Amino acid sequence: MCVAARAIKEAFPESCVITDVALDPYSSVGHDGVVRDGVIVNDETVDLLAKMAVVHARAGADIVAPSDMMDGRVSAMRVALDDAGHQDVSILSYTAKYASAFYGPFRQALDSAPVDAPDVPRDKKTYQMDPANAREALVEATLDFEEGADMMMVKPALPYLDVIARLRNAFDLPIAAYHVSGEYAMIKAAAQRGWLDEKECMCEALTAIARAGADVILTYAALDYARWWRESLA
Repeated sequence: MCVAARAIKEAFPESCVITDVALDPYSSVGHDGVVRDGVIVNDETVDLLAKMAVVHARAGADIVAPSDMMDGRVSAMRVALDDAGHQDVSILSYTAKYASAFYGPFRQALDSAPVDAPDVPRDKKTYQMDPANAREALVEATLDFEEGADMMMVKPALPYLDVIARLRNAFDLPIAAYHVSGEYAMIKAAAQRGWLDEKECMCEALTAIARAGADVILTYAALDYARWWRESLA
């Protein structure tokens, strides 16, 4: 990731590079935190995430985006970045990341789901959020705001439009939403079967996310949407 970030900044210095700060891509057990005796160890994980954020900043990241949902990681990253001279690097926090089934296509593609092994949690429900709990998002957002987050993100997007709206109404920070692999794949698969119009449905879905209050949308449909938008101007 650092090699890629550095290469992008060298080739396109005007670009804005955002990097995902988490341990799961580098973990043999598929979890976002350090696992000890069947438990995700919060504080040890936070120390590693803060170091990772500094490494990403040195590689050229303009924004670091912690996706781990550990407690206290935003403040730890802010201190570590500032101490390393990266005061201008922003933090886009995955503030309300739900333990969702909509991550399925991504996890299948990367084979990154938590492994079935002794002393390894079977899922991420001990640190990702309960889909039935909307009020917790405001608690998490308040903590991230107080710890110095520059932007806050809700993930997934479409099943949590109400959460996006709650954060938009409660905070002045930019709100991002992650239109995840399962949300994208549903429309693509239905369109391939001739059940839906891909362009119309994808644009409607993205419009709904923006309508709910998202200032920034991360989506697998970004390139398609950009092409459709250019074509509409022709």
